[in-house]
Amino acid sequence: MPAPALRRLQGGLRQASARLLDALLPPRCLACDGEVAAQGTLCATCFSGLSPITPPFCGRCGVPFAHGGQGAEDLCPRCQQRAPAFLSARAALRYDAGAKRLILPFKHGDRTDLAWPLARQMARAGADLLARADLIVPVPAHWRRLLGRRYDQAALLARALGSIAGRPVVPDLLRRTRRTPPLADKGAAERAVTVEGAFALSRHGQRAVAGRHVALVDDVVTSGATADACAKVLLAAGAVAVEVLAVARVPDPRLRDT
Repeated sequence: MPAPALRRLQGGLRQASARLLDALLPPRCLACDGEVAAQGTLCATCFSGLSPITPPFCGRCGVPFAHGGQGAEDLCPRCQQRAPAFLSARAALRYDAGAKRLILPFKHGDRTDLAWPLARQMARAGADLLARADLIVPVPAHWRRLLGRRYDQAALLARALGSIAGRPVVPDLLRRTRRTPPLADKGAAERAVTVEGAFALSRHGQRAVAGRHVALVDDVVTSGATADACAKVLLAAGAVAVEVLAVARVPDPRLRDT
């Protein structure tokens, strides 16, 4: 069979399979389980509940500004006082109620099917960052946490981004040397102290990272302390630059109030 005819046949089979799947299992919203037009999408209500991060935001850590007058030289006050080790950070969404409806089930509810839809959002927000990257590396979870969760959500996102962007992924390049306590109730300074020295390169890491531009992937960035600690390890190993890409970014309440 000629190649064009074979491609048409394969395309027709894929479309028929998709229609059969939709007939047997009607497409459902990823967040609320309501009916949608296509598999792997959100309904109009849940989609409108998301808050994409758009300018203005800090050019270094990616934290969203409340208005264009905030920040000096496109930097937030924290980055003006002490710039992080990573070159830049970007996130697709504000970490609010809409984002939590996707991220929390992904992290804690075995909803690994959400990795690809979330990665598509990340690829949109971080297209320039991914174009510069030589490889993609996830922020690692501690092995004890993996035993309880049974999967590494950052690694799933990294693999999906690698497929979308056509970039190599090294899921085990970094390792977490000790289990750190939850950071949600800690301030920025305490977070930095908590994660200091908590990451190291794997045995083959130095050879893989030297001279490379690294995209570091995580699910949520709060203060940037974890990403900063990982970036320091990668830069010490010879990385040219480290940029951070996440699903969501927690807004700085101090910026909201000014």
